[in-house]
Amino acid sequence: MSATPLHVLYLCTGNSCRSQMAEGFTRVTGGDRVVASSAGIEAHGKNPRAIAAMAELGIDISSQASTRVTDAMIDAADLIVTVCGHADEHCPVLPPGKQRLHWPLPDPAKATGTEDEIVRAFREVRDDIHTRVRRLLDERVGLDA
Repeated sequence: MSATPLHVLYLCTGNSCRSQMAEGFTRVTGGDRVVASSAGIEAHGKNPRAIAAMAELGIDISSQASTRVTDAMIDAADLIVTVCGHADEHCPVLPPGKQRLHWPLPDPAKATGTEDEIVRAFREVRDDIHTRVRRLLDERVGLDA
């Protein structure tokens, strides 16, 4: 394992839910082996339901910023993970050597139904992201090492 941390940028459409949750999980799970950030093609602000879903697991993402992706963010990243189809389709052209993954996650902010059904949608996406982040970090930085 390298002493240099892996820089991961999660990219989404509005940087309000999925990318925010992925950043939070990565910060907590990766420790000093990973530098995590998130951004959007646009910045839609933070979704209170995403913050609440993460808080249920003891992870506070309320201080993370909803930001638009910049060239500097891409330059700093070793790995860019798009977490929605729109971001995958509109991801800026990456410089040579940048690795990119795509996680086709549904947008919980578009969930409809009762409050319980909407909260369940956020939890399902949150749990999927958690599994994906653990797998990614185990492969890239060896969580169990």
